[in-house]
Amino acid sequence: MDILKKIQDLREELNLHNHNYYVFDNATISDFEFDQKLKELQDLEAKYPEYFDENSPSQRVGGTITKNFQTVVHENRMYSLDNSYSKEDLQDWETKIQKVLGNVSLQYTCELKYDGASISITYENGKLSKAVTRGDGFQGDDVTNNIKTIKSIPLQLKGNFPAKFDIRGEIILPFLGFEKMNQELIEIGETPYSNPRNTASGSLKLQDSAEVAKRPLDCLLYFITGNNLPFNTQFKGLETARNWGFKVPTQSKLANNLDEVFEFINYWDVHRHDLPYETDGVVIKVNDFNHQNELGYTAKSPRWAIAYKFKSEQVTTTLNSISYQVGRTGAITPVANLEPVQLAGTIVKRASLHNADQIEKLDIRVNDEVFVEKGGEIIPKIIGVAKRGTEVQPTKYITHCPECQTELIRKEGEAQHYCPNFYGCPPQIIGRIQHYISRKAMDIEGLGGETVALLFNNGLVKDYSDLYELKVDDVIPLERMAQKSAKNLVNGIEKSKEIPFERVLFALGIRYVGETVAKKLAKHYKNIEALSQASLLDLILVDEIGDRIAQSVIEFFENQENRIIIEKLKSFGVQFEIVEKFNPNATQKLSEKTFIVSGVFEKFSRDDLKKAIEDNGGKVGSSISAKTDFVVAGDNMGPAKLEKANQLGIAIISEEEFIKMINEN
Repeated sequence: MDILKKIQDLREELNLHNHNYYVFDNATISDFEFDQKLKELQDLEAKYPEYFDENSPSQRVGGTITKNFQTVVHENRMYSLDNSYSKEDLQDWETKIQKVLGNVSLQYTCELKYDGASISITYENGKLSKAVTRGDGFQGDDVTNNIKTIKSIPLQLKGNFPAKFDIRGEIILPFLGFEKMNQELIEIGETPYSNPRNTASGSLKLQDSAEVAKRPLDCLLYFITGNNLPFNTQFKGLETARNWGFKVPTQSKLANNLDEVFEFINYWDVHRHDLPYETDGVVIKVNDFNHQNELGYTAKSPRWAIAYKFKSEQVTTTLNSISYQVGRTGAITPVANLEPVQLAGTIVKRASLHNADQIEKLDIRVNDEVFVEKGGEIIPKIIGVAKRGTEVQPTKYITHCPECQTELIRKEGEAQHYCPNFYGCPPQIIGRIQHYISRKAMDIEGLGGETVALLFNNGLVKDYSDLYELKVDDVIPLERMAQKSAKNLVNGIEKSKEIPFERVLFALGIRYVGETVAKKLAKHYKNIEALSQASLLDLILVDEIGDRIAQSVIEFFENQENRIIIEKLKSFGVQFEIVEKFNPNATQKLSEKTFIVSGVFEKFSRDDLKKAIEDNGGKVGSSISAKTDFVVAGDNMGPAKLEKANQLGIAIISEEEFIKMINEN
């Protein structure tokens, strides 16, 4: 018999058995028979290495060692979801959708929200080519070798599929597998894992893929993204993914209105406890992709999807003490230190108390028995007093900083107290440097939060500009620092000089200037000099910049120490101006014109159309207003936008008319 055909037949048969067992929970062959066939395949592959295939079922046993997980940029950003906690929240969400889309008939896809580690898997020509963790949504870690060991994830697809696409899902650890892992640890005297989600997430970053293969991980998939997809709704996408061989949960439902969404929520709020894995809510998505495109995204989340979180688990425990933390902006956060208690799968020892008003409102006192809840937040919170403790005294909020003893201030209209010792309070200085080096800011490889604290405490840095004066010999004496890691740290700092201006501006840590605001300010002012000289009125006139942000920017640049630090950073070569990429086709034909893009287009993707507008000097608006000059309308343009454009007398042009506009001499 032809050896290659024998190998291919065995691979196909083993893939089928894997799929039946791990996706359909229906074994069609005994474990012994499966192992015998797998051994036969392994022997043939060893004897005939020229027929090696990285996606062979024999590769699922792992064995690849990954010492450093490469950072990979997502081709399509992985957004987070807005959360809702009541049916009124969902009704408000639908109202906002209808304001954009108009009075259209809406369907929703309802899916359970799985509590696992998010993953994006790329398939090319039907083969698994890459798997990347969510990371910060823009980029994550390449964990392909580890993902290939999870047997419910197909290595080769079946049917008709696009040449390339990404599929998103959650890596989970079912309860039975988690309990078995913990039992094995207890038997050898080791500490058991705290919860399935964290264990699943940690498994993805194990260096030895053979160890990952031993863990009973599973993968539930729920969203496909890419070009030329053979379906135009979310629900159809789920059905198609199942046909290609993916493990897509069957609990999802197509709802024709919010009443049917509420029925789905009510059912699973009770029956979720019967599932073999953790779920903490329901995800509701507008079903039609054209509607999704019309709704678009905020800076963090899709407008067309929302998560409904089930009511939180609640426990009672004793409040032993209250401590106070100082953040990088000087904000003081009170923290409750609790008698350890089990809550939602983890041992809780601390909880947030938010601010002085919250403590006073709940009248929380040390030695009280309190209600603790873990809701949509990662950090548990105290929501009330269950039983008053004996001989307790009312809580008096601190008046001075717990770190530097400076008297605290509280600005009118603000909930939090602040330590005003901006340049002398150690946690503030360390926090600002940690923010500066973070992934979304300067992304300095080889330098973590603990190392920043060590650098500061050893007198090597007093602000983030001092990082650029560090030498390998300065760093080596630090705890757990060797020659190679010291060199990596210094090289990472040097490489950060290539980070573009908008991220440098975010890294500076100006209060209220997040990623999105930093991009807007960088794009508008082009360089740090122009921004530093802007008046309050100038700043407020920038799109979406309000009084509070503008005042904060003014105060930052009025501070002499900040100006000195910026001059130092400039001297080291940090980017403080936008580097305009040369585009030979760029023009100013659309200068001072604002466009809104709506609908689906033939010759452009929506992103390419927006880029063409900006490349020709125009501006892309986020919503139709009196400032809008043109609406570029494609198929399935939202009726609400059409109506508003007509009311305001705004010119509506087609894709062809837009092309003609930019091609005119």
